[in-house]
Amino acid sequence: MQEEKDNTQETGQAGPYRVRLPGFVSDEEIGLGDAVKRVTYAMGIRPCGGCERRAAVMNRWVVFKR
Repeated sequence: MQEEKDNTQETGQAGPYRVRLPGFVSDEEIGLGDAVKRVTYAMGIRPCGGCERRAAVMNRWVVFKR
């Protein structure tokens, strides 16, 4: 916890909030934006330029890990 505070004070920005989801995600970390992108692609929704920006912002907010 102390390491996160030191990193935040040095860079001025906090890192993404990390959520542990055992069994739902592979061994790699996946951002919220990437997860939404996969779901919308599977539903047949075509991506646009705004989708890439949205995914990048959401990836900075939340990261899922195993």
